[in-house]
Amino acid sequence: MQTDVRIGIDLGGTKIEGIALATDGAELARRRVPTPRSYVETVAAITALVHQLEAHVGARGTVGLGIPGVIVPETGLVKNANSTWLIGEPLARDLERALARAVRTENDANCFALSEATDGAARGADMVFGVIMGTGVGGGIVHAGRVHAGRNLIGGEWGHNGLPWATADEVPGPACYCGRQGCIESWVSGPGVAADHARTTGQRHDAASIMEAAAHGNAEAIATRTRWIGRMARSLATVINLLDPDVIVLGGGLSNTEGVVVDLVRELPRWVFSDRLVTPVVRHHHGDSSGVRGAAWLWPATGA
Repeated sequence: MQTDVRIGIDLGGTKIEGIALATDGAELARRRVPTPRSYVETVAAITALVHQLEAHVGARGTVGLGIPGVIVPETGLVKNANSTWLIGEPLARDLERALARAVRTENDANCFALSEATDGAARGADMVFGVIMGTGVGGGIVHAGRVHAGRNLIGGEWGHNGLPWATADEVPGPACYCGRQGCIESWVSGPGVAADHARTTGQRHDAASIMEAAAHGNAEAIATRTRWIGRMARSLATVINLLDPDVIVLGGGLSNTEGVVVDLVRELPRWVFSDRLVTPVVRHHHGDSSGVRGAAWLWPATGA
């Protein structure tokens, strides 16, 4: 019987995914259920999912949870969650009561970075910056095997800085949901790419379709992709200038764009404050599984 099990739960907007990992990272069990649209039902669904995983592996495990937001230490309440029914609720406390054990909770982008730093594309690196390139633009920092959330719980939130070295036609920039204009996220996220393409061409397509068209030689799509790469390079250069990580790991849907790593590595040196750039930029190893695996790894091997 398995005796040292880590349970990871990834609470998404449409699904809740759970995984059970062995000490060496081997996957023992995995389950997915739809995400309810109420707080009480969400707590019940997570609790049931943990019990199902434990019943499958025949052992009680530690529990880590990744959420689309953060829990404020002073209050224990959720904030900044795009699953709005979680906001203002004591999620960790209620789960701990339901599961009768401690639950470690982190932002889902931090879980992605932790997964890739632990046994993924950045394994063995001391300082890792994980990038989420999808509907939003998130990021996570892992140092010496631990998440760095920061004093304000916004460590890695590079997407809500202004686009660096903006050109005249990029000022003031698109409106961002945070209330400002010209945020990196409003330019380089999936919706940002689609909006940029629509402004330039009058054509409305999602980012995945634009990148696919670019790969097939469509000139307008290639131009949109070129602008996106340039903006990504400028934005990631500021991360390197400030943090100087050992590895940058790309995740999210746009990280699957053909040639993205090669193009970013080519463009980054123009903007980084160094006479040479040796920072590896790599794609994720665990793909869509990184978030849930990172939640499981919130409990280190020592259980500390």
